[in-house]
Amino acid sequence: MTDTRYQRIQRKQPEELRSARWFGPDDLRSFGHRSRIMQMGYAPEDWAGKPIIGILNTWSDLNPCHAHFKHRIEDVKRGVLQAGGFPVELPAITLSESFMKPTTMLYRNLLAIEAEEQIRAHPVDGVVLMGGCDKTTPGLIMGALTAGLPFIFMPAGPMLRGNYAGQQLGSGSDAWKYWDERRAGTITAQQWLGVEGGIARSYGHCMTMGTASTMTAIADAMGLTIPGASSIPAPDSNHIRMAAACGRRAVEMVWEDLRPGQIVTERSVRNATIVAMATGCSTNAVIHLLAMARRAGVKWTLDDLDALSRDVPVIANIRPSGSTYLMEDFFYAGGLLGLMSQLREKLDVDCLTVMGETLGEAIEDAPVYNDDVIRPLSNPVYYEGSLAVLRGNLCPDGAVIKPSACEERFQKHTGPALVFDSYPEMKAAIDDENLDVTPDHVLVLRNAGPLGGPGMPEWGMLPMPKKLLKEGHRDMLRISDARMSGTSYGACVLHVAPESYVGGPLAFLKTGDLISIDIPNRSLNMLVDDAELERRRAEWKAPEPRFERGYGWMFSKHITQADQGCDFDYLTPEFGKAAGEPDIY
Repeated sequence: MTDTRYQRIQRKQPEELRSARWFGPDDLRSFGHRSRIMQMGYAPEDWAGKPIIGILNTWSDLNPCHAHFKHRIEDVKRGVLQAGGFPVELPAITLSESFMKPTTMLYRNLLAIEAEEQIRAHPVDGVVLMGGCDKTTPGLIMGALTAGLPFIFMPAGPMLRGNYAGQQLGSGSDAWKYWDERRAGTITAQQWLGVEGGIARSYGHCMTMGTASTMTAIADAMGLTIPGASSIPAPDSNHIRMAAACGRRAVEMVWEDLRPGQIVTERSVRNATIVAMATGCSTNAVIHLLAMARRAGVKWTLDDLDALSRDVPVIANIRPSGSTYLMEDFFYAGGLLGLMSQLREKLDVDCLTVMGETLGEAIEDAPVYNDDVIRPLSNPVYYEGSLAVLRGNLCPDGAVIKPSACEERFQKHTGPALVFDSYPEMKAAIDDENLDVTPDHVLVLRNAGPLGGPGMPEWGMLPMPKKLLKEGHRDMLRISDARMSGTSYGACVLHVAPESYVGGPLAFLKTGDLISIDIPNRSLNMLVDDAELERRRAEWKAPEPRFERGYGWMFSKHITQADQGCDFDYLTPEFGKAAGEPDIY
């Protein structure tokens, strides 16, 4: 192990603070800055010689996952003040997974741009990022990585377990489950209403191992949070104390000049990937991890993810990959620190965290209180990692499936395609009880990728046909260039790349074509000969553009495909250097 503490020979001096460029000089411009901050009632004693900490807050009235941020911002500010800093709140776009349509993925990169520019343009020395709802975690971190100032991520935390009629309910997972039962006629409207009122009982993000819990765990494992912070339930008083601790630590990071480039490295990205696989992570982790890594200059690929998936078993018995438990149980069982202690032999424990200490120190003697919730490596929930990357003539640039959340019979399967070009077309068909479909059919939805969706909506867990539900079936093979919610489950192949909208092979598939999947051998193919595929390719016509102006037009011109992380091409380090410090005249 390396030295136990991030050693810094000198701490910054007050005159070296970035914010001193705004407030320090004895000139007219700084007079303007000082007079305007005094206009808000502050005195020099509030800011002079102190680190100014920007707090990027993604609260809004339409984000239930962040409903408590209206209060947590005060806890973060309290911590900043305790450590001798000066806190300033900078509101950021909220990306409410529940309410933004067609999908928050359309706006993840907009949040990344906003975060980067807010940090660069304002007189701040360090930053606390307040996020948690799915895309807010990667969006904020992507922007902050590019900006390069010291930052710490404050995770929103999972909500409490759901409950109805004495039964635990899991976010998303039980919505899909009971909706299928409602369509099959096995539960009443009154029972459905009870589930609706009991599935989300507090503020906080989804309490299954969905995208929100996955991405905050990834941030934690990458070293960007107070170690273990991602597991704390949002309503728990520990969460309030953690928020204040984030404020205090942000001040210290400024004095220490501890920057993200020292924390997010290829080794820490590898750690984050290992932890994600062990948690039974959301399939969305693939896209976000690729984008986050590349913002840090780490060339991480689908092949890197798949290689680690084959080596790392799922040891978090959390739904939907697990059978019983939820994030509240995970916290009580030891949380992410306990899980990482079980993975210690696979992790690079010398990686640095925002605490200035190593990951090894963070997980030293971290206990596990319930080894059914957090399993040892010798007794996993699933023998390989959560995700598998498939390739073949249907997805030459890759596709993703979550083997741990689908029926065993779909490890290897061949069946005829039933193809839909739009979600409304598919929805109308599956509710038709006379639909010509069997459990061996493969449902296919196309034109739902980054450009086709637009924004790659979470439509990939295609609903089961009502006919099959009434026959007692609850899973079938489904394929799309869409994403799916991390709370979803089933034999769903996602992120087919290149997408059909840009002329990927999925565009040439026809109803009745046989599709063959072999998860152990990582293959996905349509059994159509090359000559026929070329004939279909020649006949294909590109669809009309989704947007003719505005942000959507810009998105369409610059979004990359799923296998590249769906970042804008001009935001990656390969495109050019990040902007320097702003001129102040």
